Amino acid sequence: MRMYDIIRHKRLGLALTEEELRWCIAGYTAGDIPDYQMAALAMAVCLNGMTPAETAVLTDAMMRSGDMVDLSRFGNATVDKHSTGGVGDKTSLIVAPIVSALGGVVAKMSGRGLGHTGGTVDKLEAIPGYRTELTPEEFLTQVEQVGVAVIGQSGNLAPADKKLYALRDVTATVDSVPLIASSIMSKKLAAGAHSIVLDVKVGSGAFMKTREEGEALARQMVDIATACGRQAAALVTNMDVPLGEAVGNALEVQEAIAILQGKGDPKLRRLCEALAREMLCLCHGWSEEEAAGRVTAAIDSGEAFRQMCRWVTAQGGDATYLTQPEKFPAAPAYPVCAPAEGYITHMDAEAIGIAAVSLGAGRATKADTIDHAAGIRLLKKTGDRVAAGEPIATLYTNRPAAVEGATAAYLEAVTVEDTAPAAQELIYAVVR
Repeated sequence: MRMYDIIRHKRLGLALTEEELRWCIAGYTAGDIPDYQMAALAMAVCLNGMTPAETAVLTDAMMRSGDMVDLSRFGNATVDKHSTGGVGDKTSLIVAPIVSALGGVVAKMSGRGLGHTGGTVDKLEAIPGYRTELTPEEFLTQVEQVGVAVIGQSGNLAPADKKLYALRDVTATVDSVPLIASSIMSKKLAAGAHSIVLDVKVGSGAFMKTREEGEALARQMVDIATACGRQAAALVTNMDVPLGEAVGNALEVQEAIAILQGKGDPKLRRLCEALAREMLCLCHGWSEEEAAGRVTAAIDSGEAFRQMCRWVTAQGGDATYLTQPEKFPAAPAYPVCAPAEGYITHMDAEAIGIAAVSLGAGRATKADTIDHAAGIRLLKKTGDRVAAGEPIATLYTNRPAAVEGATAAYLEAVTVEDTAPAAQELIYAVVR
């Protein structure tokens, strides 16, 4: 078998065989296939696409290229949730304790933020003492005892994807639904959960800019999971507006606490309830109605919040920061005021995320250090009416030199007009 022939077949629009795809991934992972040939194949895939069968085989091959987490001791109750990335997305902090309080087994590996998107691991590290690194046995023991553990990505999961993604990033081949889907799902499947719920973000703060693109990606990922013997569902959700009322690590933990205490942004709660409902339907076989009722009860009774405290304590975190969120360090606050009277008709969520990074809430490069106290609190959002000079956001930062630029960037990201915009949907579609 020759890589030249595989590249040529895909350049001509032909479907690659399972043998060709597995040989290719094994050779590239081992270093036997050079970057320039894999880059040529990636470009051919971008131009000509892949069949669902090809994409499933590619995913499976990348999944098996390294370590795989064995969660078999928990049976079919294991369930994971993945977001394709956005601004202010703290749903994992809320959904994990809800689902585990209701008997779902949440053994989750999460990533760090880079660029305008935040990372769950960075948010959890805002809680003093929280350990984002556990040994494999510590991880599984905590899951067994508490029902939930969330750690940083560890081990050698899907090394083929890691190599291929780095190559795609510098060869203009990131933008391909089969390659995006196989990249995400190879890691999720290697992490071992029997069921997976995907939150596919769409809009200005997401990688997928249109609903059509988001639904295509959601369908592809659900189909991959099914082909690989797992259960999956996907929600296609709005990321044209930052999620919730906070962007930044400690601020987002505080907002997650508020939701689990029955307070906070109702749209954020509604999305978290929908994600938790899908997770519980998959792992328990409950009807939507039963799952929805139990999720609401878990929040309203305080059981989901108590589960969050048990989880954080088990993982070394100081749970008094959850029961007394005012203990989180606060950075100096700077108001951003509306430039004119009218309605906020649009928010560039990506630009707002980048402004938060400039304040210290995220990383422009992997080597950057995060200030967990930095971030933005959103006082007004799309659809709200504002008066000229009225505060529409508060910036929090220990970098006073960054305030002027971040303020200008925030105002540039917000459009104020005389006419109220149409109401925006929160959940565009559910793909099962």
